[in-house]
Amino acid sequence: MSAIEFRQYSKRNGDFKIDNLNFQIEKGFITGLIGPNGSGKTTLIRSVMNLIRPDEGEVLVFNQSYLNKEREIKQKIGFVYDEDFFYDHLTVKEMKNIVAAFYPSWNDLLFQRYQHDFALPDKRKMRELSKGMKTKFALAVALAHEPELLIMDEPTAGLDSIFRREILSILSGYIQDGNRTVLFSTHISMELERIADYIVYIQNGSLQFSGTKEDLLDTYMLVKGPNAQLQQHPLPLIGLQQSSLGFEALITKDNYTSIPWNERIAAEKPSLDDILFFTQGRN
Repeated sequence: MSAIEFRQYSKRNGDFKIDNLNFQIEKGFITGLIGPNGSGKTTLIRSVMNLIRPDEGEVLVFNQSYLNKEREIKQKIGFVYDEDFFYDHLTVKEMKNIVAAFYPSWNDLLFQRYQHDFALPDKRKMRELSKGMKTKFALAVALAHEPELLIMDEPTAGLDSIFRREILSILSGYIQDGNRTVLFSTHISMELERIADYIVYIQNGSLQFSGTKEDLLDTYMLVKGPNAQLQQHPLPLIGLQQSSLGFEALITKDNYTSIPWNERIAAEKPSLDDILFFTQGRN
């Protein structure tokens, strides 16, 4: 069952176009949305929030359309953006009270727990908070109305490594009941490798992959060896990197198993970061 579904989604912005995307975000799991800067990740997230309308196709959330169910859908969504949209002249408490008024399901005790854990001072004005503290506030208010869907766009930017790990722990606990879903966009792929169940990979407005994290990691092998090996046996490599020490590249597992390798070639399972780097065509 899907929490979000993109159907034949297309959106043009100047010369850039997201073209005919079809994929789902599975309910009850953490899905990582990955891709290089400018690939269309933020556009897709804003479309899920109905802040951007597609030129063609549609986005369904909880199997419903924004055309006639916008209020009902947004009551069930919590969101944390890289940019903040808070009133700078208000205090933390005043800003919280404004947000709380929009949600009948608001749980003030839950907010107070996160406020304590994140060390958010009631009387500090929003403009006095660091970027990291604003992110903590955004996460606290997003979770305090107990949404079914949590959307996070580069949420760990500006946070120290300790709190980044704490966020990952919070997200893992958040989905434990099987009814809650996280869509998590980040350029720090190590974070997704720890917690993501599914991966959606966007590049240049096109869908490169949508499926389980394990399936994506199992698609490729990372191979390394001396440059002379490439001259003797040309290989179907992806994102070849060469230096005086040798070469490094990806190869699909199908191609890897069909080639008679020798002991001069080393192969290992790639990380998400390896896949992102080598499939972006950096030669």
